[in-house]
This record gives sequence, C-alpha cells and structure tokens, in this order.
Amino acid sequence: MADQTVSSLPQSIDATLALLETGGYVADRALATVLFLSLRMKRPLFLEGEAGVGKTEIAKVLATTLDRPLIRLQCYEGLDISSAVYEWNYAAQMIEIRLDEATGIADKTAIERNVFSEKFLIRRPVLQALSGEPGRAPVFLIDELDRTDEAFEAFLLEVLSDYQVTVPELGTIVAAEPPIVIITTNRTREIHDALKRRCLYHWVDYPSAERELEIVRRKVPAANERLSAEIVRYVQKLRDMDLFKLPGVAETIDWAGALTEMDKLALDPETISDTIGVLLKYQDDIARIATGEGRRILDEVKAELNAA
Repeated sequence: MADQTVSSLPQSIDATLALLETGGYVADRALATVLFLSLRMKRPLFLEGEAGVGKTEIAKVLATTLDRPLIRLQCYEGLDISSAVYEWNYAAQMIEIRLDEATGIADKTAIERNVFSEKFLIRRPVLQALSGEPGRAPVFLIDELDRTDEAFEAFLLEVLSDYQVTVPELGTIVAAEPPIVIITTNRTREIHDALKRRCLYHWVDYPSAERELEIVRRKVPAANERLSAEIVRYVQKLRDMDLFKLPGVAETIDWAGALTEMDKLALDPETISDTIGVLLKYQDDIARIATGEGRRILDEVKAELNAA
C-alpha cells in the first residue's frame, strides 16, 4: 500500500485552521488540532455531537479545500453490503451470458470469469472510497454511523484497519492510497470500542456566542448586524432550556436567512411567532416558547445588547 502523499495537506495546526477558514468553516483550535493529527497519522476522525453542529460540513470543506472527491455513505437502519460496498449488475450479466451462448461459447468457466469481471461490478461508496488515485485519495464521509447496526460496524473494522475490501469473485481490493475518513454520529446509540480505537475522537459541541455570530456573518452576509446578534443570543438562551430538541447551528443559519429574506432588522414577538418553525422542529418546544418564555428571552436579549 502506498504511503499517503502529504504535500497538499496542511503542515501545522495553524495551517489546518487556515484551511478550514478558506472553506468558510469557523473552527476552534481543539478541532483543528485533532483534524491535523488525523491527516498526518492517516487515522479516521470520529466526530460525535448533537445534530446540526457542523460535523458533516467538515468533510465537505476538506473535500473542497484539498480538491479531493467527496464520497458520502449516508447510514440508515438496515444498511447492507450491497448498498454500501458493491453489487453485481445482474441484468447486464444475464445479457452477457445469453450473448456468449449465442456465439457458441460452451466453456462455463470462461463464461463465469467473463461475467464476474470489473465491468459488471457496481461500486458503492465504500469501494469508491478505496479506488482513489494516488495523490488524490477521496474524502470518505461515513455519516450518522449510529443509525446502522453492530453487524455493519464489524464489517467496517476491515475497511478502517487495512483499507481493503474482499469481493469473493475478484479477491481482495486494496486502496492504492488510504482515503481521508470522517465518521459522524449523533450518539443515538453507543458505537463499539473496537471501531473507536481505530479513530481519533472529537466531540463537536455547540459553538460559543462569538463563534456562532462569526458563522452567521459568513453564511448569511446579507443579514443585518443587529439582527444577527439578536438571533445568536436568542438561540444560545434556547439551548439553556430543557427542550426536546435544541436548535443546532444549521437552524441558526436557516433562521438568519429566513429573517433576512423578510427584510427584518431586529427580532420582535410577532416575527418570532411566525418563523419559530424554522428554528424549532417539535410542537411541544414551540408551544413552550409561545406561552411567554419566548417574550422573556427576547426581553433579556435586547436588554443585554443595549447594555453592551
């Protein structure tokens, strides 16, 4: 297996921060450090955290800034080998068999060898990730791994340990260069230690108010400055409440974008009531905000900004 070329990869933690910055991702130094080590040590990066905090975006930014293909395996309950790794193009194989028989080929071994060749192999995300060109290995995003079962986790051990997959009809396919692997989980269930040991780990938390405001400025540059500040403070206070689903950074960005489309310059109770479904996704949470909690939070936000 060839060593991963590092000439295009960041050579320091500061360079990693700058790389993420180039891609519009506002990261803290802890995240940049573990990402730098993951790239240098050729180890998968295991990112855990609540939904909407920017875990998936890291893989997208890496693919863009490093000019690498992004291969995404979206996990779900019941994900199997044929959907994740490979399958055979059975329809094309049957046509090929009929053509061989029509041309008088009687050697069954030759027919079998022909139909189980590369041209009939459908490469799914795992196999695609192992088929990258040397010097330009893809970024392989295994998204929401916690949605799969333990059997699929066990299969991933071979992939993450040796960067290879065994196809019975063809043999073992080994990556010419290991992909950059990013694994995300929303922690709906625990992932087995055997898989975690093969990775570097980082918990992606909700950002501070200052960092979240910077994210909004970058993602919604047309938003009014006062409005952006009020939105961020309002969302930060919501996260201190005992809600069923706390709003993530993605919801903050969506809300800022929605209010900007409405030409709003500041928050007010009516606007919050009309647009709260952009921010909160469960009726019980929305009802709690509508009962007076929302106005109290808004009053606190405006008082704090005025004092500042």
